[in-house]
Order: sequence, then C-alpha cells, then structure tokens
Amino acid sequence: MYTILSFFLLGLSLAAPIGPINAAVLDRGIKKGFFHAWVVGIGALIADALLMILIYFGLVHFLTTPFMKTFLWLFGCFILLYSGIESLIDAGKIKGEAYRNEVTLSKSFFSGFFMSITSPLSILFWLGIYGSVLAETIADFDRNHVLLYTGVMFTGICMWDVFMASLASTFRRFLTTRALSFISIASGLSLIGFGLHFGIKAFHALFG
Repeated sequence: MYTILSFFLLGLSLAAPIGPINAAVLDRGIKKGFFHAWVVGIGALIADALLMILIYFGLVHFLTTPFMKTFLWLFGCFILLYSGIESLIDAGKIKGEAYRNEVTLSKSFFSGFFMSITSPLSILFWLGIYGSVLAETIADFDRNHVLLYTGVMFTGICMWDVFMASLASTFRRFLTTRALSFISIASGLSLIGFGLHFGIKAFHALFG
C-alpha cells in the first residue's frame, strides 16, 4: 500500500509543475468549459503514455538524436506559438457561446497531444524520471507489479488533470469577463514564452 501511495503521489507531482500543458488546460477551461480543458489534459496524457511505452521498450533514444531533437524543437515551437497567439486573439471571446461551439473536442485533444509529444523537454523529462523509476522498480518487482505501479502513477496524473479542468471551469463560472480575459492573456503569453524557448533551442541546434 505504501508503494502504491508513493507512485500515486509521484504522478501528482509530475503533473503539477506549471508548464505549457497546464497553461493550455487553464486557457481552454476558462474559454470553453470543463470537458475541453479535460480533453487537452487527456491528449497530453496519451502522449506521455506513448513516451513511457517507448522508454519501456528502449526505443526512446531514437527521439533524442540531434536530428529528431532539432525537429521536435521546431515543431514544438510552432505548436506553442500558434496556441499562444490564438489564446491572445480569442481572449475577448470567452463568454460567447458561438465561439465555444467553433472549437471541437477533437481539436482540444490534439492540441494537448501535440504539445506534449513534440516537446524534447517532455521526452528528456520522462526519460530521466520514468527511466530511473522503471530501472529501480524492475530491480525490485516483477513485470505485473511494474505495470500496476505505472498505472497508479497515471491515475495520479489523471487526478491532476481533472483538478485543473475543474479549477479552470470554476474560474469561468465565478470570475468576471475581464478577470477571465486576463487569465487567458497570461496563459497565452506563457505558451508563447515556452514556444520562443523551444525556437531558441532549435536555432542553437541548427546554427550553433
């Protein structure tokens, strides 16, 4: 039970740091409600699951080659800049029901998925964290327990996703339009900041 609880708390702690995914979840939640925010997190979660599968089978090193890292920096830069600029443009449309209907759940899902899967930081993060956890767990437990504890860790990540989506939709319900617009602008600027960071990394990789 202690081990299960520790893996659950690990999942929560891995999902909690403020980054592009949490910023995107918050932005979607205050604009479009709980389900859109939750689906952004689910998209990111599935991307994380794919990375963890690659780590489990030892294939993730292909994604850390110089060519793939540069490609992912560039693609991640594009995705984040696009999402951030879109957030700034749409900051004044938060309360419009017509605007809510323009964006489908599938778009929210793929937004979170591509933000996570194209981030070399995410790849290196999971390689370092999950790779080390996996190595230690395999040394002490059999494969069934490894899968169980990994599932518990994902449960923690899912719980954080639900919490962030609920928080964002609560903001939408109780805050004024001006306050919501301010939060949306802050989230958009955060996404643009992460995008520029990725772009600088790509520039250094290409031109030294």
